[in-house]
Amino acid sequence: MNASSQQIASPTGADEIGTLMTGIGKAALEAARVLAQTTAHDKNRALQAAADAIRNQCDAILAANAEDMRLATERGLSGAMLDRLKLDVKRVEAMARGIEEIIGLADPIGTVIADWTRPNGLRITRVRVPLGVVGIIYESRPNVTADAGALCLKSGNAVILRGGSESLRSSLAIHQCLMAGLKSAGLPETCIQMVPTKDRAAVGYLLSAMTDYVDVIVPRGGKSLIARVQQDARVPVIGHLEGNCHVYVDRDADVNMAREIVRNAKLRRTGICGSAETVLFDKAGAPTLMAPVIKTLLDAGCEVRGDAAVQKVDERVRPATEDDWYTEYLDAIIAARVVDGVDAAIAHIEKYGSAHTESIVTDNAATAERFLSGVDSAIVLHNASTQFADGGEFGMGAEIGISTDKFHARGPVGVEQLTSYKYVVHGTGQLRP
Repeated sequence: MNASSQQIASPTGADEIGTLMTGIGKAALEAARVLAQTTAHDKNRALQAAADAIRNQCDAILAANAEDMRLATERGLSGAMLDRLKLDVKRVEAMARGIEEIIGLADPIGTVIADWTRPNGLRITRVRVPLGVVGIIYESRPNVTADAGALCLKSGNAVILRGGSESLRSSLAIHQCLMAGLKSAGLPETCIQMVPTKDRAAVGYLLSAMTDYVDVIVPRGGKSLIARVQQDARVPVIGHLEGNCHVYVDRDADVNMAREIVRNAKLRRTGICGSAETVLFDKAGAPTLMAPVIKTLLDAGCEVRGDAAVQKVDERVRPATEDDWYTEYLDAIIAARVVDGVDAAIAHIEKYGSAHTESIVTDNAATAERFLSGVDSAIVLHNASTQFADGGEFGMGAEIGISTDKFHARGPVGVEQLTSYKYVVHGTGQLRP
């Protein structure tokens, strides 16, 4: 049995899990060999057919999602988790459009990154190649099935998808559309496989016992999932631990801009990793800037947890604790603090942040440059919402996630970040003396 089955499997015991996962791994390895030689035209054909299938199967996808939502609600999942899980017509269409945006990207495979000739006549080129087989473990968001499958296909990688148990029905319905696209283009359906069981032992097996088949693991989910993957994986991992993002409102900020950016950064979608979790105010600008921003948040239904200075501007502000500065709420809650200038803001972010996404609001170009160069996070913004931390917004079509690693990939993980490279050397009979 492989992950092309659209039924939820219920293997019993370690042996059956091992048989299931090994079969998926072997099929992925064979598919990766095919994909490495597949033309951009054929990959794009498969992607367009998959996008068309998602649109055509919208009702089936929404029906599967409705069942997932019903069960998740009965289990008492948080509002943030339910928001991540929920699909509607607009979100299904966004999945299809995201795939079409990936089609429009240049095929990275075979791209010459560098080219030079040595004094002895050897011509050396550095060329992009696929990673091979990518394992992706994610929670809640069924749209990751479409994004991850499409990005891996475009970048020439076979992929093994393991979605969260709460979204398995939705993900399987989307996966069926991806397989239809592959089939229509004459590509192996095993290029994009989905682990068809809720059994958590399958995750353990994927992380620790599939080094012969899997080249890299990409986790996308909560802190406990990421920590487990980073601890147990026996292959390289691309991932981020959490998104504790900040907005710093400088003394030279425009008050209206600050108010709108902070509101959008926190409240546009509270359950995504680019949602702002802390707003910092420059002490020198706090008398004029802080009250309007805090009032805007409170009036919009956001809970504010502030230090003593923030509490003074509105009686609705609750006291912040030390833990609040570390917390990724993924909810309509934000921590707020007054700091003594841009260097203190940078120090706060360095101590409490997760190296994900930070923004400064200021009309002072020198202060902005100090912040952008001094903050060591994957994404830094000037006068823009942290919710732009998204591969689609970066023109990358879509993303598998935001990496806070400092090696291989950092920031949105898109098509180029799912490639490696090799050196191709052309000679005319040279021998090394």
